Amino acid sequence: MIEHSFPVLGQQIPVYVPTTVDDFRAFQRYITGRANAGERVAFDTETTGLDTFSPGFRIRTAQFGTPDQAWVLQVEKGEDLQRLASWALRTLPELSMQNRNFDSLACDRHLPDIMLEALAPKTLDTYILSHLSDPRRRDQGGVGNGLKDASAHYVDPSAPDTAAGLYDEFHEIGHTKDTGWRHIDINNPLYLSYAGGDVILTSRLLPKLQARVKELGINPSLIPFEHAVGFVCALIERRGMRIDRGYTTQLSAELADESARWAEEAKKYGVENINSTRQVSAALLGMGEEIKERTAGGAVQVDGNVLKRLADVDKQWDPIGSRTPNPLAMAILRSKRASKWRTSYAEAMLRTADENDRVHPKIGALAARTARMSISDPPFQQLPSGKWEVRHAIRADDGCRMISVDYSSVEPRVMAALSGDERMTAAILRGDDLHNLTAASVYGPGFTPGQRKVAKVVQLGVAYGGGAATIAAQTGLSLSAAQDAVKGYKRTYPRLARYIRSLQAQVIRDGYTLRTPSGRRLVFDRDAAYASFNGEIQSTARDIFAQGLLEIHERGLTPHVLLPVHDEIVADATDSQAHEVAREIGEAMTMSLRGIPLGTDPDVGGHSWGSLYMKEATTMIANDSWYAAHPDAAEAAEKARA
Repeated sequence: MIEHSFPVLGQQIPVYVPTTVDDFRAFQRYITGRANAGERVAFDTETTGLDTFSPGFRIRTAQFGTPDQAWVLQVEKGEDLQRLASWALRTLPELSMQNRNFDSLACDRHLPDIMLEALAPKTLDTYILSHLSDPRRRDQGGVGNGLKDASAHYVDPSAPDTAAGLYDEFHEIGHTKDTGWRHIDINNPLYLSYAGGDVILTSRLLPKLQARVKELGINPSLIPFEHAVGFVCALIERRGMRIDRGYTTQLSAELADESARWAEEAKKYGVENINSTRQVSAALLGMGEEIKERTAGGAVQVDGNVLKRLADVDKQWDPIGSRTPNPLAMAILRSKRASKWRTSYAEAMLRTADENDRVHPKIGALAARTARMSISDPPFQQLPSGKWEVRHAIRADDGCRMISVDYSSVEPRVMAALSGDERMTAAILRGDDLHNLTAASVYGPGFTPGQRKVAKVVQLGVAYGGGAATIAAQTGLSLSAAQDAVKGYKRTYPRLARYIRSLQAQVIRDGYTLRTPSGRRLVFDRDAAYASFNGEIQSTARDIFAQGLLEIHERGLTPHVLLPVHDEIVADATDSQAHEVAREIGEAMTMSLRGIPLGTDPDVGGHSWGSLYMKEATTMIANDSWYAAHPDAAEAAEKARA
């Protein structure tokens, strides 16, 4: 038996690494004893990286632990050790994990006779309990939800960081913090000690978090709710999404060309390096642009928000119509976007796809401070809503069509439900367009399309705590015009304005905390009480979406789901069933909040995810060289137009 140790609260806790038959029998006695006692055991894995489904990924160690000891199985060394780890997972009646989905999916794919469906029901995730206690990251003033941060707060401030502590070891063998996990010697004493340390800390952390959740009076039903949502997301992640490898490879090359082409365009205005803020700011100022924004160091700021304002496009890249677009700003934006899309999407899909050309985006079921979900590897939720080029790489399974079901204006409806504003509620119940109502109130019944767009920005800006200055920057309005628009909006919905003021005052009185309708605890910075209504809206909308996801699962529709992104469910079904499945998913998601209906917009497309978005881009088809090079995309867009 190899024995290492891990320090906790001044004690060296033993970490056992069995290597002989007698050692393995001792491990079996440990597991059997814990199982017979009904004791919850912490579980964790060390792997070659985070790309669970990509070729070459493997589990290197599987570790089990309780507060007083840990056992590390070097499963990389052979099938017998893998079967032993599987036996232990099946034998133990209760488990705890930090970030349950990652380890459960790794075991589901790479350990024999282990299924996600068996692990999830008996596992408590310390990450979930930590997030319910304090959803803020450490850099946001919170405890932090990672194992190191949470353990430092609740267990032992001096306990080593078991990830960062290995970086020096990685550097010694010529690798980085990203590549070292694959190459470090599996017998490295620090590596094994820290592997055991993770489960020791997890087992000690769990009861501390359970007590903290109870102490804070957090709705106890949120614990099983979040575990259920996480499980459904893990099922979706396991299924993955098929990519068209040929299209994706070609897209990568074309995005590289596009980035280079727009970078060359920027050179015409004296910008040799589009990533040089000094060159970009000097060129823009030389073109007569007025840029008031400054960095913390006092330099002229030329980030994406500034460039989009100068290029006269909004966050979704739609034209604002408030000024003449600056060609340099547009060239820089397009070059950077093409480069980012190539790296973050095209190359990421090609790199992480499994042997069946399926990508498995990681779904953070409980991610942001407001609990909103995240999607990474690739980060599909960051794609602008109206863009189809990257989405076209995602294909339905053979004989299937793509489905999209999203909520209809969910955030304005949540605003109405939370505030109880009579005029907003009446407009929703009549089926009126809220942005039209606002625009008519501010600009009169003859408002223009541009003024409607301003009204939309004002509505979201006020709800999200943005002032007139922010709205002016986003719309190109003068400050006085933005102030008038904000005043007009508040006149349109007076009870909403009162509710926002009342909520902000209540948050300050309650120590900058807020309880949402679901009982979730949100924490705000001392200078950010203005963001409380935004937090309440986003958190409530997320819980509605999560509840819809559970309803979809309850109806047996999860096998159709490919991805939950924002307030949209992306799915597929056979050609003959697609419309019926879309309708059923829409019905499962439909609900009401305080009398406000939350309906859905089911849509059935062609054989790619992008086909659902091509309806907005069909005017680009004629005489477009890109479509000429992509006949499949052109065909799908033509069908969408028809």
